[in-house]
Amino acid sequence: MWRGAISFGLVTIGVRLYAATEEHDYRFHQVHRSDGGRIRYKRVCEECGKEIDYADIVKGYELTDGRVVLLDKDDFDSLPVNSDRAIDVLEFVSADDIDPIHFQKSYYLAPEKTAIRPYVLLRETLEKENRLAVVKITLRQRETLAMVRAREDVLVLHTMLWPDEIRKPNFEFLDQDTEVRPQELKMASSLVRNMSASFKPDEFSDEYQERLGELIEAKAKGAETPKPRREREETGEVVDLMSALEESVQRSGGGKTGTARRSSTSARASKSSGDSSKTGKTGTGSRKSRSGKRSA
Repeated sequence: MWRGAISFGLVTIGVRLYAATEEHDYRFHQVHRSDGGRIRYKRVCEECGKEIDYADIVKGYELTDGRVVLLDKDDFDSLPVNSDRAIDVLEFVSADDIDPIHFQKSYYLAPEKTAIRPYVLLRETLEKENRLAVVKITLRQRETLAMVRAREDVLVLHTMLWPDEIRKPNFEFLDQDTEVRPQELKMASSLVRNMSASFKPDEFSDEYQERLGELIEAKAKGAETPKPRREREETGEVVDLMSALEESVQRSGGGKTGTARRSSTSARASKSSGDSSKTGKTGTGSRKSRSGKRSA
C-alpha cells in the first residue's frame, strides 16, 4: 500500500508498508425494511437546496464567529508536506519511554529485495539493544509521528498521536483526598497475585461477534434465532470494600478464576495447539527454526 525507505545515519532501507491488523466486525448496509432496498444519501447544499457534484465541493473551516474559511485542493497542495516517501529515524528510545496511549495503527514493514540485509541488521540491532526507533512518516498527505520496533522476524511501525492530541484527565475525584487502608491494599494485592497469568491472546474471543455471526447464519437459513443470553444482574454499589476483596480472593483460588474465565476459548486454543504439534509447526518451534537460520 505504501513504498518508501527507512533512513538512519547513512543507511537507507527500502521497505513496503502493509496493514498489520483488520477488523472482524460485520459490515451492514442501511436498507428499507419493507423491500430491502439500499438507502442512498445525496450531497445537498443546505443554502440552495440543490444536489452538488464532487467537483464543486471544497473544505470549509468554521471560525468561532461563524465565518467559514474555504480551502481547495490548491491550498492543501501548497502546504509543506514531505513527499519523498522516507521514514526518518529521529532517535532510539527504551520501550518504557512511550506510553501506549500514543499508539494508533500498526503496519508491517517488508524489505525490498535489495534491502534484506540492512533490514535484518536493523531488526536484530533493535532486539539486541532493546530499543524502539522514533520516526516521522507522511501517510495520506499527513505527517505522522511513529515508532518502529522488532516483533518476531519483522519490523512493525505503529503510528502515534501528537502530544497535543492526547487529552488530559479532568475528573472531580482527582481533587479528592481518598485514602486506602493498608488492609485493603494488602488484600487487593493478594487478589492480583492470585489472578496473575501470562497473557495469551488466543485464549480470548469476542463473544458478541460470535453471537452476531450465529444470528446472521440462523436468519440466513430461516431457522429459529438463538435465544438471547440473560443479562448479568446489577448488584449495586459495593458498600464494604474489604469484604468484597476477601470474597474475591477466596473465589480466585490462586488463579483459578482467570482460568475459568477463559475456559470457553482455551479448549479451542488447546485443540489448535494439538493440531500444530502433530505437524511440528508450533509458534515456538517456528520461531526457533527461523532464529537458527539467522545465526547460521
